[in-house]
Amino acid sequence: MKPFVLLATRAQDDAADAEYAAFLRFGGLVPDELRRVRLEAAPMPDLDLDGVSGILVGGSPFDASAETKSDVQVRVEAEMSALLDEVVARDVPFLGACYGVGTLGVHQGGVIDTTYGEPIGAVAISLTDEGLADPLLAGLPPLFDAFVGHKEACRVLPSTATLLATSPACPVQMFRVGRNLYATQFHPELDVDGIVVRIRAYAEYGYFPPMELDEVVARVRAADVSVPPRILSAFVRRYART
Repeated sequence: MKPFVLLATRAQDDAADAEYAAFLRFGGLVPDELRRVRLEAAPMPDLDLDGVSGILVGGSPFDASAETKSDVQVRVEAEMSALLDEVVARDVPFLGACYGVGTLGVHQGGVIDTTYGEPIGAVAISLTDEGLADPLLAGLPPLFDAFVGHKEACRVLPSTATLLATSPACPVQMFRVGRNLYATQFHPELDVDGIVVRIRAYAEYGYFPPMELDEVVARVRAADVSVPPRILSAFVRRYART
C-alpha cells in the first residue's frame, strides 16, 4: 500500500506521539503505512503526491486568525498553502482534523476567527443532508458526540465547500472540497485517553484555567464518544492505494 502522510505541528513529544499513535490505531495502519512529518521541527520535505494514498493533518496549537504569529507558524502556513494548491487542483484525498479547518478553510477563502470557539469537551454533531449522503460518512448515525476544543473556527464557509456536519455552538463542524478533501473541526482521531493526554499537554495554553484541569479531565472521562474514529477508518479504507 502507498503510505498516507500525517502532517503534524505539535512541539510536545508526548502529545505528538499520542496523536501519531491515535491515527495509526483508528486508521488501522502500521508505521510503514503512515509517514509522519513534524512541520514544527523542520521545513516540509518534497511530497510526491503520486506516491501517497492521501494526506492527513493533525490538530495544532497554531491559530490561523492570530494577530501575532511565530516564525515557525508563518513558515508552516506558507508550506501548507503551497501544498494545498496542488492537493486541491488534483483532488488528492485529504483529511484535516481541527487544524484542517484552519488550513483548508483559509486556503479556500473561508473566514476563520474566534466567533465559534468551543471549550474542551464532547459536543453533539449533526450531519447535514449532504453529510448523510456523503460516501465517507455512510452508515454513521445522523447525530453523534465528538470531542472538540478550539479557540477559532470557520465563521463563513468557503464558496467551494459543502457543509457536512454542524453543532449548536459551532455551525461548521465538517466540510468537503471537491470530491476527496475533508476538514473536521471535531477530532475523529480522539478517544478519552487521547484527549486526556492533550488536556495535560496544553494546560497552560489558554484553553481553560489551569486550576480546572481535573474538572476538565473528569468531564471528558464521563463522555461517550465512539463514532468519530469511524470516519478516520473509513477514510483509510476508501483511499488506500497500492
